[in-house]
Amino acid sequence: MAITTPSAAARPTDPAALQTLTTRAAVARGPHEGWQLTDLTVDPPKDHEVRVKLYASGLCHSDHHITAGDAPVRFPIVGGHEGAGVVESVGPSVTRVKAGDRVICAYIPACGYCRPCSTGHQNMCVKGLNAGTGMFLDDTFRFHDETGEDVGGFCTLGTFSQYTVISEYAAIPLPDDIPFELGSLVGCGVPTGWGSAVYAAEVRAGDTVVIFGAGGVGSNAVQGARYAGAKNVVVVDPVAFKRDSALELFGATHAFATAQEAHDFVVETTWGQLADKVIITADVVTQEMANAGIAMVGKGGKLTITSVGHLNEQAVTIHAGMLISYQRQIRGALFGDCNPLYDIPKLLGLYRSGDLKLEELITRKYTLDEVNTAYEDLLAGRNIRGIIVHEH
Repeated sequence: MAITTPSAAARPTDPAALQTLTTRAAVARGPHEGWQLTDLTVDPPKDHEVRVKLYASGLCHSDHHITAGDAPVRFPIVGGHEGAGVVESVGPSVTRVKAGDRVICAYIPACGYCRPCSTGHQNMCVKGLNAGTGMFLDDTFRFHDETGEDVGGFCTLGTFSQYTVISEYAAIPLPDDIPFELGSLVGCGVPTGWGSAVYAAEVRAGDTVVIFGAGGVGSNAVQGARYAGAKNVVVVDPVAFKRDSALELFGATHAFATAQEAHDFVVETTWGQLADKVIITADVVTQEMANAGIAMVGKGGKLTITSVGHLNEQAVTIHAGMLISYQRQIRGALFGDCNPLYDIPKLLGLYRSGDLKLEELITRKYTLDEVNTAYEDLLAGRNIRGIIVHEH
């Protein structure tokens, strides 16, 4: 059931709304300790910041990398970088949104005027440089625990919380006809996967595309590749549920449990020409996976890596001859090369027209207190995407 928008009477910012609030949040205090549910205080927003009352938050595997010790973050930190809610209050100088606006929290801000933004690369905006600390650009924090210790918010969002403060440049308007649950997904997983295929890999009509991983990001890479006109969209995932979902819901043409099975199929179906594009969107990219991917790329083809690897392991160690002989390319993709200000509204338009599936991505909804259970389900392969529905 969709979450309704608060009434207009609750929208205007008043002096009381600019006070410190108490929020329930899921905090990681160190690797391998899971998420701890606790009460924090949330400061009022400062210049170019807004405080958001969150209604939904997506459960991305990237947040698990924090508790698994694979992400170089500052502890303690509030998890969550997919979220949608309503602006509760705004700080000075804010022009993009106002109190009462429904917004998507984009995990990469887009100021619009730095060098990356002004050259069409909003996914690398310089305002997003503190993702791993959750510290704002004035070197301060907005979350604090009962001892007064500063607590960061992952990607300077921290959407595993009832309230959070974010940069106004990370607040993307959420139209009234889009439920919060769906809006939260379009802040990260949907554009990251879709853009990995359409923009980063540059899938073209008639291509043969292989996608490693069919979870919350990979399913959208499948949708993007199919929408771009790929002839063969081949999924590699060990989880039968995800393979079936890719085939039945998101547009995959073939799905295999192992890279070797996929390789054999690609050789046969392309008469030995191999794949045009291989995209790695699995939970963790490994050296074995990267090598299997590059071996499936044909002449002039491209391997695009969107997945995060283990912190202390090298995943890409390719012999130069493997690249030179076939003129293969390897590249990384951040946020699927998408520009938040342009591509998030575009993706919502594709959803409205029936060209992008969003409801089908959500396997199960959880309360914030169930966040550890949610990640157990994710690691067990039971979810394409789980959603936290915040209680207030």
